[in-house]
Amino acid sequence: MRTIKLQDAVALIPAGAILMVGGFMGVGTPEPLIDELVRQQKSDLTVIANDTAAPGIGIGKLITAKLLRRVIVSHIGLNPETQQQMLAGELQVDLVPQGTLAERIRAGGFGLGGILTATGIGTIAEEGKQRLTVDGRDYLLEPALRADFALVHAFIADYLGNLQYALTARNFNPLMAMAADTVVVQAENIVPVGVVAPDHVMTPAPVVDYLIAKG
Repeated sequence: MRTIKLQDAVALIPAGAILMVGGFMGVGTPEPLIDELVRQQKSDLTVIANDTAAPGIGIGKLITAKLLRRVIVSHIGLNPETQQQMLAGELQVDLVPQGTLAERIRAGGFGLGGILTATGIGTIAEEGKQRLTVDGRDYLLEPALRADFALVHAFIADYLGNLQYALTARNFNPLMAMAADTVVVQAENIVPVGVVAPDHVMTPAPVVDYLIAKG
C-alpha cells in the first residue's frame, strides 16, 4: 500500500474502466474521488454500486456529467437523471436484486465463479440466465462481479492501510475492497499503526493498494 494524492489516484483510472463505488444513497461514498473523476472527465465508465443516489450526491454527479456508459445497481436511487438517460438510450442500466448484487460482489472477491439464487425465478430477471436444479429446488446461476478499481470510503485507516468503517457507511465498501484489481481508499481519519486494534480491522491492509493522502 502507498499513499497518493487525490488527482494522481484518479489519473490511474482510464476511460472505459469498470469501477465499484461504495455507498448507499451517498452514505459511505468517497465523494472526493467522485469529484475528481468529474474534474478529470473520465468517461465511458461502468459503475457497479448499490444505486445512483441523487443529483449532486455521490454517483449522481457522474450521471449528471454523463460520464457513465453502464451501471449495475440494485435501484437507481432518487435520481431522475438516471431514468432520463436510461429511457433515452444514453445509459445502460442493469438492475439486480440487492442481496444478489452483494453476493455476486462477494463471490468475485472470494474467487468464485458465481452464485446460485432462487431470487428472480419466473420473472423478467430470469431472461438469458441459466437455471439449475439442486436437491429438487431451482436456482438461477448469477456470475460473480469484479472491477478494475474499487473506490472505497473508510472512517479510519492506519498507515499500513487497515480500515474501519462507521456504522451504516460500511455498506458495500468491505465487499468491494475484495473484488477489484486495484483498491483506492479515501479515509476520514488516518492514524498510526496500532490505533486500530487487530480485532477491529474490517478490511485488512493487504487488499488496499492506494490511500489518499490528507491535505
